[in-house]
Amino acid sequence: MTLVALVVAALAAALHVYIFLLESVWWTTRARGVFGTSAEEAAATREMAFNQGFYNLFLAVVTVVGIASYGAGGAQGDAVGAALVLAGTGSMLAAALVLLVTSPDKARAAVTQGTLPLVAVVLVAVGLLV
Repeated sequence: MTLVALVVAALAAALHVYIFLLESVWWTTRARGVFGTSAEEAAATREMAFNQGFYNLFLAVVTVVGIASYGAGGAQGDAVGAALVLAGTGSMLAAALVLLVTSPDKARAAVTQGTLPLVAVVLVAVGLLV
Protein backbone atom coordinates (compact mmCIF):
# COMPACT_ATOMS: atom_id res chain seq x y z
CA MET A 1 0.00 0.00 0.00
CA THR A 2 2.76 2.44 0.93
CA LEU A 3 4.66 1.87 -2.31
CA VAL A 4 1.52 2.59 -4.36
CA ALA A 5 0.88 5.72 -2.28
CA LEU A 6 4.41 6.98 -2.92
CA VAL A 7 4.17 6.27 -6.66
CA VAL A 8 0.89 8.21 -6.85
CA ALA A 9 2.44 11.04 -4.80
CA ALA A 10 5.38 11.10 -7.24
CA LEU A 11 2.94 11.36 -10.16
CA ALA A 12 1.17 14.25 -8.40
CA ALA A 13 4.55 15.95 -7.92
CA ALA A 14 5.42 15.43 -11.59
CA LEU A 15 2.10 16.97 -12.62
CA HIS A 16 2.81 20.00 -10.44
CA VAL A 17 6.28 20.39 -11.97
CA TYR A 18 4.55 20.43 -15.37
CA ILE A 19 2.14 23.09 -14.06
CA PHE A 20 5.18 25.06 -12.84
CA LEU A 21 6.66 24.91 -16.33
CA LEU A 22 3.39 26.05 -17.88
CA GLU A 23 2.95 28.96 -15.50
CA SER A 24 6.52 30.11 -14.92
CA VAL A 25 8.39 29.20 -18.10
CA TRP A 26 5.90 28.79 -20.95
CA TRP A 27 3.16 31.25 -19.85
CA THR A 28 3.39 33.51 -22.90
CA THR A 29 4.12 30.68 -25.37
CA ARG A 30 2.92 27.05 -25.04
CA ALA A 31 0.69 27.70 -22.04
CA ARG A 32 -1.53 30.11 -23.96
CA GLY A 33 -3.05 27.19 -25.84
CA VAL A 34 -3.51 25.17 -22.65
CA PHE A 35 -5.16 28.00 -20.73
CA GLY A 36 -6.86 29.66 -23.70
CA THR A 37 -5.35 33.10 -23.14
CA SER A 38 -4.60 35.78 -25.68
CA ALA A 39 -1.15 37.29 -26.04
CA GLU A 40 -2.42 40.39 -24.24
CA GLU A 41 -3.90 38.39 -21.34
CA ALA A 42 -0.73 36.34 -21.00
CA ALA A 43 1.42 39.46 -20.92
CA ALA A 44 -0.83 41.15 -18.37
CA THR A 45 -0.86 38.11 -16.05
CA ARG A 46 2.72 36.94 -16.55
CA GLU A 47 3.95 38.06 -13.12
CA MET A 48 1.01 36.44 -11.30
CA ALA A 49 1.45 33.20 -13.24
CA PHE A 50 5.20 33.20 -12.60
CA ASN A 51 4.63 33.35 -8.84
CA GLN A 52 1.82 30.81 -8.94
CA GLY A 53 4.03 28.41 -10.88
CA PHE A 54 6.65 28.50 -8.16
CA TYR A 55 3.97 27.70 -5.59
CA ASN A 56 3.25 24.53 -7.57
CA LEU A 57 6.95 23.72 -7.81
CA PHE A 58 7.41 24.08 -4.04
CA LEU A 59 4.51 21.68 -3.39
CA ALA A 60 6.18 19.18 -5.69
CA VAL A 61 9.52 19.62 -3.92
CA VAL A 62 7.97 19.03 -0.47
CA THR A 63 6.31 15.89 -1.81
CA VAL A 64 9.51 14.57 -3.40
CA VAL A 65 11.53 15.23 -0.24
CA GLY A 66 8.85 13.33 1.67
CA ILE A 67 9.06 10.40 -0.72
CA ALA A 68 12.85 10.36 -0.38
CA SER A 69 12.63 10.57 3.41
CA TYR A 70 10.10 7.78 3.67
CA GLY A 71 11.85 4.67 4.83
CA ALA A 72 15.30 6.28 4.77
CA GLY A 73 15.60 6.46 8.54
CA GLY A 74 13.48 3.71 10.06
CA ALA A 75 10.34 4.65 11.94
CA GLN A 76 11.39 8.29 12.30
CA GLY A 77 12.09 8.55 8.54
CA ASP A 78 8.71 6.99 7.83
CA ALA A 79 6.99 9.55 10.07
CA VAL A 80 8.86 12.52 8.56
CA GLY A 81 8.32 11.21 5.04
CA ALA A 82 4.62 10.61 5.59
CA ALA A 83 4.22 14.09 7.11
CA LEU A 84 5.95 15.76 4.16
CA VAL A 85 4.07 13.71 1.56
CA LEU A 86 0.78 14.57 3.29
CA ALA A 87 1.75 18.25 3.55
CA GLY A 88 2.64 18.44 -0.14
CA THR A 89 -0.22 16.40 -1.58
CA GLY A 90 -2.71 17.75 0.96
CA SER A 91 -1.85 21.30 -0.10
CA MET A 92 -2.20 20.30 -3.77
CA LEU A 93 -5.63 18.87 -2.98
CA ALA A 94 -6.65 21.96 -1.02
CA ALA A 95 -5.61 24.22 -3.91
CA ALA A 96 -7.68 22.12 -6.31
CA LEU A 97 -10.69 22.42 -4.01
CA VAL A 98 -10.26 26.21 -3.80
CA LEU A 99 -10.12 26.36 -7.60
CA LEU A 100 -13.26 24.23 -7.86
CA VAL A 101 -15.22 26.30 -5.34
CA THR A 102 -14.13 29.73 -6.53
CA SER A 103 -14.12 29.02 -10.28
CA PRO A 104 -16.67 26.30 -11.11
CA ASP A 105 -16.02 26.94 -14.81
CA LYS A 106 -12.54 25.49 -14.21
CA ALA A 107 -13.85 22.21 -12.77
CA ARG A 108 -11.92 20.14 -15.31
CA ALA A 109 -8.63 21.79 -14.30
CA ALA A 110 -9.47 21.37 -10.61
CA VAL A 111 -10.21 17.67 -11.07
CA THR A 112 -7.01 17.21 -13.10
CA GLN A 113 -4.98 19.05 -10.46
CA GLY A 114 -6.61 17.32 -7.49
CA THR A 115 -7.19 13.68 -8.40
CA LEU A 116 -3.65 12.33 -7.93
CA PRO A 117 -3.14 14.25 -4.65
CA LEU A 118 -6.49 12.96 -3.35
CA VAL A 119 -5.55 9.37 -4.11
CA ALA A 120 -2.10 9.87 -2.55
CA VAL A 121 -3.57 11.38 0.64
CA VAL A 122 -6.05 8.51 1.00
CA LEU A 123 -3.42 5.82 0.34
CA VAL A 124 -0.88 7.35 2.72
CA ALA A 125 -3.55 7.63 5.43
CA VAL A 126 -4.62 4.02 4.90
CA GLY A 127 -0.97 2.94 4.94
CA LEU A 128 -0.46 4.70 8.27
CA LEU A 129 -3.50 3.02 9.78
CA VAL A 130 -2.60 -0.49 8.63
